[in-house]
Amino acid sequence: MPTIGIWIVLVLVGISLLSMLLFGVRSVAQGKVKPMSMAAVALPMIVLVVLGLVLGDWPTAAIYTVLIMIVVAALSMLLTSMRGIVGLK
Repeated sequence: MPTIGIWIVLVLVGISLLSMLLFGVRSVAQGKVKPMSMAAVALPMIVLVVLGLVLGDWPTAAIYTVLIMIVVAALSMLLTSMRGIVGLK
């Protein structure tokens, strides 16, 4: 019985991910979403896949991805605040 429940959850997660991908592509095609915002959402997934393939160890790649994304977020906040101080738009 627990095996059936696990498969049901996995299928539902797969359907959810597929529908999110399809609706995201549709939104980009209709011009509702900026491509840069889509790139910002896809960046962690791209980093994870690249590191996973390079390292061959997916748990380690996930940890490195989290650390890299923390550094990227900190740098972007720093650059944004510096841009605000200088007065650039």
